[in-house]
Amino acid sequence: MTIEDVFKLIEGDMNRVNSLIQSCLHSEVILINQISQYIINSGGKRLRPIIVLLSANAFNYASEKNGEHDIILAAVIEFIHTATLLHDDVVDESELRRGKDTANELWGNAASVLVGDFLYSRAFEMMVGIGRMKVMEILSHSTNTIAEGEVLQLLNCNDASTTEARYLEVIHFKTAKLFESAAQLGAVAAEQSEAVEQAMARFGMHLGTAFQLIDDVLDYSASSDDMGKNVGDDLAEGKPTLPLIYAMLNGSKAEAEMIKTAIEQGGLEQIEAITQTIHATGALDYTRKVARDEADQAINQLSLIPDTPYKEALITLANFSVERSF
Repeated sequence: MTIEDVFKLIEGDMNRVNSLIQSCLHSEVILINQISQYIINSGGKRLRPIIVLLSANAFNYASEKNGEHDIILAAVIEFIHTATLLHDDVVDESELRRGKDTANELWGNAASVLVGDFLYSRAFEMMVGIGRMKVMEILSHSTNTIAEGEVLQLLNCNDASTTEARYLEVIHFKTAKLFESAAQLGAVAAEQSEAVEQAMARFGMHLGTAFQLIDDVLDYSASSDDMGKNVGDDLAEGKPTLPLIYAMLNGSKAEAEMIKTAIEQGGLEQIEAITQTIHATGALDYTRKVARDEADQAINQLSLIPDTPYKEALITLANFSVERSF
C-alpha cells in the first residue's frame, strides 16, 4: 500500500471532515474568518485527522451506528494543531509556513495569537458536544502537554549543551503528543478497551516522534520548495535539533565549536560549513536511524488490531513518516 492508497481509503471520510472544518470556522468577526480560512486551507498533510479516522475504522467504527464522533474528533484535532501552528510561528518569528507567508507575517502577531485562541476554544466547544468525559480528559491533557513542550523548547533555544534525551523530551511533549491523542481517540470513538487505547496512544507517540525527527533531517537536506519553509530555519532560531547535537559530539573540536557558536547566537552565517559537517559526521543517517527505530516501535503496537486495510494503512503511514522527502 502506498501513501496515495491511504488517502484514497479514507477519501470520503476526509471530505466530511473538511466540510465540518469549513462550517465550524465561521465567525461573525471577519478577521477571524480570513485568518482561519487562510491557515486551514494553506495545504498540509492532515496526518493527525487521518490517524483518527484510520484508528477508528481499524476497529470497525461505523458512523451509521455510532454517529459522527470520528469525524468530529478528526476536525477537533486539526483545529488544535492549527492553533499550535499559529502560536509557533509567532514565537519563532517565522515568515514561511507550507511555502506561503505565515499568518503573523501578513496580519501581525496579535491577530495570529488571538485567532489561535479562537481555534482552541472552538475545538473545545466541539468536543463538549460529543459528551464524553474521556475525550475531554485526553485533549485537555494533550493541549496542556503541548504548551509545556513549547516552554521546554524555549528553554533549549540557544543552549548548545542540550542533550539528545532533552531534545527527545521536547519532541514527545510538543509534536508527538497530538499524534498520540489522535490515535487514542480513534480507539475511544470505537469503544475499545483501555489496553487497546494505550497501545494506540503508544503508536501515535512513536509515529509523531519519527515524523519530527525526519523534519529535522529535511531541514538540512531538502529544498525550501520541498519543505515549505526556509532551509536552516531551526539553526537560525538557535534550536539544537538532533542532527546538530550529533554533529557536535562527533565532529572535530573546531567543528563542534562552530556549531556551538551558531546555536548560542542564532543566524545562518556558517550554514554551509555546518551543513557539510552534519553530512560528514553522519548526523543525518543517525537521525534517520533513530526515526526508523521509532517507526518500527509504532508498528509493533498494532498487534492488537485486526488485519484489515486500515491496519495496513497505519503501517504505511508509519513507514511514510521516515521515507518521505517533504
